[in-house]
Amino acid sequence: MRYTTFGRRTGLRVSEYALGTGNFGTGWGAGAEPDEARRMFDRFAEAGGTFLDTADGYQFGESEELVGKFVAAERDHFVLATKFTNGAGPRPGISRTGNSRKNMVASLEASLKRLGTDYIDLYWVHFPDDLTPMEEILRGLDDLVSSGKILHAALSNFPAWRVSRAATLADLKNWAPVAGIQIEYSLVERTPDRELLPMAESLGLGAALWSPLGGGLLTGKYRRSTEGRLSDLKTLVHTESTDQKTAVVDTVLAIAEETGATPAQVSVAWLRERAAQASTSFVPIIGPRNLTQLDDYLGALDVQLAPEQFARLSDVSAIPLGVPHEATARARDAVQGGDASLVAQPAAPVA
Repeated sequence: MRYTTFGRRTGLRVSEYALGTGNFGTGWGAGAEPDEARRMFDRFAEAGGTFLDTADGYQFGESEELVGKFVAAERDHFVLATKFTNGAGPRPGISRTGNSRKNMVASLEASLKRLGTDYIDLYWVHFPDDLTPMEEILRGLDDLVSSGKILHAALSNFPAWRVSRAATLADLKNWAPVAGIQIEYSLVERTPDRELLPMAESLGLGAALWSPLGGGLLTGKYRRSTEGRLSDLKTLVHTESTDQKTAVVDTVLAIAEETGATPAQVSVAWLRERAAQASTSFVPIIGPRNLTQLDDYLGALDVQLAPEQFARLSDVSAIPLGVPHEATARARDAVQGGDASLVAQPAAPVA
């Protein structure tokens, strides 16, 4: 397991995988029993993993409770991240949802209690609520940082324009900076290549990437059965709904055959190589439901794709970048195809 700082704007050291604990518990009617969750946590820690990602709503709070028990003996060794927005219970009510300062403070206090700790390393705003002003969110997070109850703050599932504005506001107001983003990203979900990931690289934000296997689609298992997230949770799942997704799965399976790795390992190996090429930290959030799945993820740490294999996967999964990126690329190519001196780098200023 390798380590990195979470983005260029923090010194927070995290493992190259984050262990997503949405499957810790059975409050949703599907997930891992406590003993299996404990085995997954122990195996992740033994492999060198330190970064744990949970949320108040995962398994209606059971995930946080289990994670708190598991880290208790070595709390400071682990980087603990949790989230708030939608509430912890199945029917949290109007005052226990959203991103208002009121719900932020109440949610944090409840999470600290469930986790059995007095601070959170990384506190995520789980979703935008389309109501709370960004100024209120940022000032509330700044107060929590000042109090020592959280060390860093970040935004999950926010659009790029809102993250950019938030990062700028925090800098201008001298509030706690936005440390990073959390978004879905995989070989079958590359739309963050349009705005979110270039923004993260430009601003130096860490990027935590959830669902690296497309809800299980990239393992190829749904060609044999519907058992898994597709049958249990029936959410956050990709299917072969387009010719491109079918082509992506075909390519993953072909490269798995070539390398002797599993399709899951090939998919994560591609993501690790993509992360290695980024100018900021991209951290996959792995979300196993059992020890076998976790071992598959850990096995990807030893898989090295050939440049040609990485290129095949990148090409087959590439998406149209749309406006304005394609027009900009055409204009740039036109200029470079004409007078190259028009785009030459300026000379260094004379001292």
